[in-house]
Amino acid sequence: MNTTTFRRVARVLAPIGAAALIAAGCGSDDDSSEAKSGSSKATNDGAKITLVGFSTPREAHEEIIPAFNKTADGEGVEFEQSYGASGEQSRAVEGGLPASVVHFALEPDVTRLVDAGLVADDWNTGEHKGIVSNSIAVLAVRKGNPKDIKDWDDLIKDDVEVITPNPFTSGGARWNLMAAYGSWTRNGAKPDEALDNLGTLLKNTSVQSKSAREALQVFAGGKGDVLIAYENEVIAAQQKGEDLEYVIPNSTILIENPAAVIENAEDKDAAQAYYDYLLSDDAQKVFGEKGFRPEVDSVLEGFDFETPKDLFTIEDVGGWETVMTEFFDRENGKVADIEKRLNVPTDA
Repeated sequence: MNTTTFRRVARVLAPIGAAALIAAGCGSDDDSSEAKSGSSKATNDGAKITLVGFSTPREAHEEIIPAFNKTADGEGVEFEQSYGASGEQSRAVEGGLPASVVHFALEPDVTRLVDAGLVADDWNTGEHKGIVSNSIAVLAVRKGNPKDIKDWDDLIKDDVEVITPNPFTSGGARWNLMAAYGSWTRNGAKPDEALDNLGTLLKNTSVQSKSAREALQVFAGGKGDVLIAYENEVIAAQQKGEDLEYVIPNSTILIENPAAVIENAEDKDAAQAYYDYLLSDDAQKVFGEKGFRPEVDSVLEGFDFETPKDLFTIEDVGGWETVMTEFFDRENGKVADIEKRLNVPTDA
């Protein structure tokens, strides 16, 4: 199916301890966090945007920011950037980490900031519902696919070692697990059977890293037979020369990444201008070139992304409010129960 069909399917399915801020050249205790700051003294002298994001769009923003700085709204605007596991970044902003614009892996990480009074209640009511980038959950494998991984059932075989991040730090991990669970239930499994399969999948997981980016690094380093990942993460790794391939399962989930402007941003007009620029054709093209599926239809049509045979959304497995309570509540969630039995931390 072509990209136009992908967007049509997606639109039909879609619903109508703080970390340290990273300054230019400094490191972070958060995996893969890296910050770069640049400035251009001109129209917006002194304006600053602090961008806090999940780990995977870092390379996209590092190309989008210089392009934004060449526009009238962006000329002279300085940036500070912080990247890491989505859940940790969201909690850090809630706890006082300075931010102007946030770009997270999933909606609940923005909702946390709405509840804290840091993001406006209507952040997701526009044309794009607050979404600026998309992807799908895929299965990354070694060159030649030696374990013949084809679909989610292959991840619950005894001889398959899985890599996926910890769902209690990583938004990507939550997408991964709901992609697997949703696929099983959509293909005949009862909820209890699908949950048992999730338990086996997590039992087969040898490393649960803090973020999607760190999980990719673990897999690229030689650990595991299969990595559950964002499609864009694997594409980015391939572009950097990693010898990886990926399989699109017959049934998988549409991953929608939200962004929002912080209400008390130091320079809110500049922050809003950057948010708006993320949905421009130029910025959306950069997302596409980095392996994300652009949110803007006209830009998406310029790329040749393969559409899964069965593409579903988070709404098809209950929606985030239900999913976060039923599966990912740290005390009583079904995935939390599985992780506790496996001695995997749920309070990270």
